[in-house]
Amino acid sequence: YNLKHVTDNTTHLQRSRRAILWSYVRPHRKTLAFALVLGLGASAVNLANPLATRWVLDSLSAAELNLVPPLAALTSLMILGALLHWWQAITLGSLAETIVYDARSSMIHRYLTGKVLPLTNRPAGELTTRVTSDSVLLREASSASLVELIDGTIMLIGSLILMAVLDPILVLTTAITIGIVAGIFIRMTPAIARAEQQGQDALGVLGGQLQATLRAIKTVKAAGAQGRQETKLLDLATESRKQGIIAVRRRALTGATAMTGVQIALMIILSAGAWRVALGDMTVSTLVAFLLYALGIVGPIEQISGSITRLQSGMAAAGRIQELEDIDFERTHADAAASTSESGDTIVEFDQVTARYAPGGAPILDGVSLAVPRAGYTAIVGPSGAGKTTMLSAMLDFIQPEHGEIRLNGTPYPGLAPDEIRAHFAYVEQETPTLPGTLRDNLTLANPSATPEDIDTVLKTVRLDEHVATLPHGLDTELTDTNVSGGQRQRIALARALLAKPDILLLDEVTAQLDGISEGAIHDAITDYATRHAVVTVAHRLSTVVDADNIAVMQAGRIIAQGTHHQLLTDNPLYQQLVAALSLDK
Repeated sequence: YNLKHVTDNTTHLQRSRRAILWSYVRPHRKTLAFALVLGLGASAVNLANPLATRWVLDSLSAAELNLVPPLAALTSLMILGALLHWWQAITLGSLAETIVYDARSSMIHRYLTGKVLPLTNRPAGELTTRVTSDSVLLREASSASLVELIDGTIMLIGSLILMAVLDPILVLTTAITIGIVAGIFIRMTPAIARAEQQGQDALGVLGGQLQATLRAIKTVKAAGAQGRQETKLLDLATESRKQGIIAVRRRALTGATAMTGVQIALMIILSAGAWRVALGDMTVSTLVAFLLYALGIVGPIEQISGSITRLQSGMAAAGRIQELEDIDFERTHADAAASTSESGDTIVEFDQVTARYAPGGAPILDGVSLAVPRAGYTAIVGPSGAGKTTMLSAMLDFIQPEHGEIRLNGTPYPGLAPDEIRAHFAYVEQETPTLPGTLRDNLTLANPSATPEDIDTVLKTVRLDEHVATLPHGLDTELTDTNVSGGQRQRIALARALLAKPDILLLDEVTAQLDGISEGAIHDAITDYATRHAVVTVAHRLSTVVDADNIAVMQAGRIIAQGTHHQLLTDNPLYQQLVAALSLDK
């Protein structure tokens, strides 16, 4: 039963992967069919070449020596075959690149329009490997291999038919040998697919670990942990190499098996053919033509074995790419029929919201209720792991409630598209990442139409104007780790948010890496912004929120108290502990 179960699962997996592979090919089936026609034409020309060669040999032994017609025919066939092969190669090469582009664009689209939580649960390096490495394996399998498999099969069958016409006895031996080799080959190909899958999985893990290590390279070096990290990465590289070698050995074994069978067949053909010529049952020209066909089947057999191997690799890559289907797309405008408009004093409201990062996991938000006024400064404080940053993620619709409701201007989130929700927000993350590109690109990410005057004003507000003046190309300087510090990246992120002019400014510990002077200036700018719009900040340094209009104290996913700094300092023991731990001036 267990063996049957495993076999059924393997068969189902192979069919599923073939279906995935075909899904990439289907939109281009007309181009693929045209390439197949070109291949069939080239195969027909190749099949005619031995007959033309026999014509040349027969003309040499004829009473009247006239080589012009057979040589002209043979030359024309060679030129025509070369042209057909050239045209087919261009067609298939272009098709392969198009299919790779389609796969990559599909994955990139899913990454950028998929739900955030499933994306962040996967290593970034592994996701990158799907777009780069896996799509390359898909290239040949989804275009040339399919055509080559059909071409090679037709060429093999055609050769055997014409060989049968020339000498039925010799072709029977050839067919039996090829049949035995084909049976062995078919039994061996699933192992190649498994090895390719495991090799790509190992490569994906290596990519994720390497990217994480490079991102934290300063920490690694400062801790003197280069050797340990190198050992871990090399262990992963060793596993990838091991699986790659297994795949190479299996491909080599299948290729060697195929070639050995062909060589045995050629030896039998040559020996039996010579014997039949000696008996007078076959002419020399017929034997030469037969041998040309026999030698010609080497190419189709290599073509078939190579295409099947590449198809196995491509199906393994297609299977890994298919795993991305688990990343659901976010709601679209078509899905969200409602709209929002300003009404009342509350802009965002949590109503008994419960949320989890994984089904069955502990709730990260547990019955949270919070009203964010249209203008004012709201702070969220609490110990690490209390759910503070998750509150901001929920506001941005990065995580959806399991129970309860979040409303924007009175409209429940499920009735709004994520883009419509996020258009009201600007978000400064705790890690404050910068994107590849210039300083100007980073500043205007959320507001590409920002004027030079707006940019200058914001740079002065966050105290970046003097630093920009020192950059070699000013705002058009490419950002690197060497020309901006952690505190400057934090201020760039805040400047980007302020340039967006949002209705709600979300700040996740925005002053964590700032000096006292810069912190004071930014705190004043945030307080001023809160007089006209909503500001919600997550704070670990309570000095940034002592003058907030409302402070929500969180513990274990719940809001246990709300009020001003002085109210909470009097009434809430947890807030008192937080204040005391930070030696905050009361």
